[in-house]
Amino acid sequence: MRTHTNRLGGLLATVVASFACTAVVATTSTAAAEPASDPVPAAQRRMPLSVDGGAWQSGHVQGTAIDRRKGFMYFSMTNLLVKTDLKGNPVGSVTGFTGHLGDLDFNEKDGRVYGSLEYKEAKSFYIAILDVDRITRMDMDAQSTGVVSTVYLKEVVKDFTADMNGDGVFDGDTADTPDHRYGCSGIDGVAFGPVFGDRRGKRELTVVYGVYANPGRTDNDHQVLLQYDVARWKKYERPLTESAPHTSGPAHVDGKFFAYTGNTTYGVQNLEYDGYSGNWLMAVYKGTKPGFPNYSVFALDGARKPVRGPVRGQQKPERGLLLPLLRQGAHDTATDTYGWPAPGQYGQFGLISLDDGRFYVARSGTVQDGGVTKQTARAVLNTWTGRTPSPFSPVGPAA
Repeated sequence: MRTHTNRLGGLLATVVASFACTAVVATTSTAAAEPASDPVPAAQRRMPLSVDGGAWQSGHVQGTAIDRRKGFMYFSMTNLLVKTDLKGNPVGSVTGFTGHLGDLDFNEKDGRVYGSLEYKEAKSFYIAILDVDRITRMDMDAQSTGVVSTVYLKEVVKDFTADMNGDGVFDGDTADTPDHRYGCSGIDGVAFGPVFGDRRGKRELTVVYGVYANPGRTDNDHQVLLQYDVARWKKYERPLTESAPHTSGPAHVDGKFFAYTGNTTYGVQNLEYDGYSGNWLMAVYKGTKPGFPNYSVFALDGARKPVRGPVRGQQKPERGLLLPLLRQGAHDTATDTYGWPAPGQYGQFGLISLDDGRFYVARSGTVQDGGVTKQTARAVLNTWTGRTPSPFSPVGPAA
C-alpha cells in the first residue's frame, strides 16, 4: 500500500500549464479574483501524483493535511492519526482516540495540525491540536505522550444541546428529533483562511458544524461556520483526558456565518480555503431533501462579503451573517443554489489546496489483510477545473 508516483519532471509541468486557464475558481457575478503569487519554491512544486496513507484497522479516512516545507502528510483515520513522508512511508502515528477525529488542516504559523474532535455522549466538542514535530514513532498514545492538546468549543455545545421543543429533555445523538439548533450534530470541517470577505485579512480557524440529515425540518438547510482567532489559544489548551473532559475554551466566536445549501448528511466533511482563487470549498455527503438538488461540493465566493439577512426556516425569525455561494457549477433555480453533483469521492474524505490550482483529493477504500478488514487512504493530485459534474480532474494516473 505504499505505491506512489514521483517521476513527474516535464510531464507535470506540461499538464499543469495546460490547465492554467481553468484552474482558478472564478465567479460570474464579480470579476475573477487575481491569483495569489505562488510562495512555493520551484523545487517544491514537483509534488507526487499520489501519497499513500497506508492500511489501518481503524475508521475510514476523514481528512488530510500537508506540511510542504518539511515534506509530511497527515491522515485522520477517525480514531488515529497517521504521519507519512511524501513517498507514502509511515513516519509515526497517534492512537487511542475514542472520539471522532475528523477534518484536518496545517497551521503554517505554529507548525501544528488542527483537527475536529467529537465526544457526543459527553456533549464535548474540541479542536485537537497536534504537535506534529513530536510524532516520531508509531502508536504514540494520544493522552499520555503530550502530543495532543485540546480546546473546547462552547458555541458548538450550546447549539448541539439546544432544547428546541422545550420538553426539558436532551434527546442525544439522533437526527430524529426537533432538538439540536440548526440540526447541529457537532463539528467536522476545519480550515485556516482569511476572515470572510477579506482575502488580505487576518487568517483565522474556520470550523463547520456537522448537520443531521432530517428532511422533516426546515431549520437545517444552512451550513454553519464559526471563525476563531487562535493566536491566543495557548491559555485554553489542555491535555486530552477522555475520562474527564474539560471545558476550557473561548467564551465567544469571532464570527458566526450561514451558507444556504439545503440540508446535507452530517454537514461539511471537508472544508478548504484555496489561496489561488480566494474561495472556500465545502465537500459534503449529499442531502436527502427532495426539494433541493443535493450537490456534494459547494464553493463560497471569497470575493463577496457576508451580508446580514434572514436565516431561513427557523422557528423564530432570526438574522445572521450570510455567506454567498460561488455562482459556478450547476445551478438549481428553485432554490437558487450552486454546486457540483461530483459523483464518487471528490473531497469528502480529504481535501488539500496547494494554492496554485492543484489539490490533493483523498480516496478511501478497504483491503483484506489476514482476514482483517483495513481502511486505506490515498491523496491523489488533481487540478480544479470547475466543470460539471466533477470540478476536479486527476493530474495523472494515480499508480
